[in-house]
Amino acid sequence: MTSEALMRNMTRLLVLPLLLKALGGNAFQELDRVVAIVDDDVVLASELVERLQYIEQQFQANNMQIPPRDILASQVLERLILDSIQMQMGRRAGVRIGDEELTQAVAGVAQQAGMNLNQFQQALAQDGMSYAEFREQIRREMIVGRVQQNRVSDRIYISPQELQNFLASPVGRAATSDDFRVGHILLAVPDDASPAAVREAEASAREIVRELREGADFAQMAVARSADQRALEGGDLGWRKAGQLPSLFAEQVLSASKDQVLEPIRSASGFHIVKVLDKRGASNTVVDQTRARHILIQPSEIRSEREAENLIRDLYSRIEEGEAFDQLARDFSDDPGSALAGGDLGWVMTGQMVPAFEDMMGNTATGRYSEPFRSQFGWHILEVTDRRAQDMSTEFRERQALRILRDRRFDEALETWLQEIRDEAYVEIRI
Repeated sequence: MTSEALMRNMTRLLVLPLLLKALGGNAFQELDRVVAIVDDDVVLASELVERLQYIEQQFQANNMQIPPRDILASQVLERLILDSIQMQMGRRAGVRIGDEELTQAVAGVAQQAGMNLNQFQQALAQDGMSYAEFREQIRREMIVGRVQQNRVSDRIYISPQELQNFLASPVGRAATSDDFRVGHILLAVPDDASPAAVREAEASAREIVRELREGADFAQMAVARSADQRALEGGDLGWRKAGQLPSLFAEQVLSASKDQVLEPIRSASGFHIVKVLDKRGASNTVVDQTRARHILIQPSEIRSEREAENLIRDLYSRIEEGEAFDQLARDFSDDPGSALAGGDLGWVMTGQMVPAFEDMMGNTATGRYSEPFRSQFGWHILEVTDRRAQDMSTEFRERQALRILRDRRFDEALETWLQEIRDEAYVEIRI
């Protein structure tokens, strides 16, 4: 830490008792005071008191012991200072949270609390906070979060070797394994059951399997026949990782396909009937891909909208007359990324292209080309050259692992970055 930063830290400690004395009295009630100058912004006493009171209310609501007020006030002031620094960074970077996006975020908070927006507003009022104040607090948190993501994510690097090492590790394999939703029916067999009773239970189990494979409703069958504790939930065990499945049938579930009903499994407690209700994850990631090429003609300062449309229609006529699509793309297309390759866009997945292009691509048969159409980029002619269902399980698993590794590193990198921007900022604490 630099000598300047050390002096600032000492200053914080020296002025804190004076600050707390002001907070305990009425000094700021007549005139809201500046308690800290942070670069081009200020922190007001009212902001500090409001945040402090809100946090104390949260401690009380959760039956938690409130820390000493001097320690809590120090932490709150530091949080406000850091928020101010990051809000200023957000303003300079043009980070904005629109009203619609903000309303969706607030609605999400209300939903997590089990309320609609009207109920949530009433709950806020009971806690002494207006809905408008809460919205602005959420807006600030969203801006700060966006600044953190933009600035800190660029500081995190995961090498290819580190990624492969994680995927090969037991933790990595467990973290990126598939999720399974399994249905379970238990036909209980007492320990002292006679051989005839066991045979009868097995016959019943096989009959249930037969009915399920012919289309019987699993949930109804579980409620009517199962002795398992999840019978009233339709036998649904919920989503589980492979390592969380009962060892009795885990291996069979791993190799089963969706909607498959397994053969009855015998255990000491009876006969188990298992259905793979659903599965999700890397091994289930098969995506539809389309290979296409296109010619793009864009309006510009030297080419009007009408001229661009006329040119694309002329090229369409030339293609219909037999001229090579790829050569016309090289000669005329305004898409530099594909023109040199004869307009070839490579393999694309659903969602990669703009809606107008995606709709036309989906409605064009393989080996055919479209009529001219307009997108936000200009006028196009496209040709669909091939289609396939591609297994993307390896790519999906790598992206999943990369996200996990980046999340692990993020908190550590964030703390380092916050300390850096705090030390670099001009901060003057005032009473």
